Amino acid sequence: MSDLEPILNFLKSVGNTAFFLATRYGLFAGIAWLLAYVLFYRRWKHRKVVQKLPPGSEIRREMFFSGISVLIFAVVGVVTVIAAKQGWTQMYTRMGKYPMWWFWLSILCAIVIHDTWFYWTHRLMHHKKLFRFFHRTHHLSHNPSPWAAYSFDPAEAVIQAAIFPLVLFIMPMHPGAFAIFMVWQITFNVIGHTGFEIYPKWMMDSWLGKILNTPTNHAMHHEKLRGNYGLYFNVWDRVMKTNHADYEKRFREVTTRGRDAGEHRTSKVQH
Repeated sequence: MSDLEPILNFLKSVGNTAFFLATRYGLFAGIAWLLAYVLFYRRWKHRKVVQKLPPGSEIRREMFFSGISVLIFAVVGVVTVIAAKQGWTQMYTRMGKYPMWWFWLSILCAIVIHDTWFYWTHRLMHHKKLFRFFHRTHHLSHNPSPWAAYSFDPAEAVIQAAIFPLVLFIMPMHPGAFAIFMVWQITFNVIGHTGFEIYPKWMMDSWLGKILNTPTNHAMHHEKLRGNYGLYFNVWDRVMKTNHADYEKRFREVTTRGRDAGEHRTSKVQH
């Protein structure tokens, strides 16, 4: 074995992982874009939180920075796999090692841990001394598209990726459970950045509306820069009183629009 072989193997693994992650991201974001902005746009546009389309230049920028984020995620992913093979994480492969109920509970725990991590790191990155280095790129998207889900500064991409090995270091998790968690996170993230409200109007008056986050909530975060810091849930924003005061009103306004709303206000994508 030459001295360069381990490095070359590592780079090959990073390349393969980046290809997989880019394909997965392209699939999820691409389907969301195709459905919301192409196939069903005329039918769904009354549910567009911001009643205009993002310019093409903004979408291209989102794709570019998403590509950089994917490379960073790939490096973190390969390092995590190496750590797991060395026994440094609590990932387990034998299903019988833990009861089946833990397989499913571990997914819920990972989601709650990730939501907590996201809220506090996200809020920290909005500090005036950190924002320009960590979070400015993401907020160049004032009217985000599905392609904004991974559009980060490199430093933020590292922070966003760090939660995944962290979860595996602090609790046992089967690769299958971890895969389900990853599908959950990219699905919720892409939907949250699509800019279309998917939930029914009655939800805000139910207990679900007090717990789950919504595309309206995150669209307002991109509009107003501060507040509405949550990812999956609205719990931390409610506890810490960081929800926008008009969030629930805005949700109700978006979900009660008629289908002809915004007919003359919605612009075409600019190229």
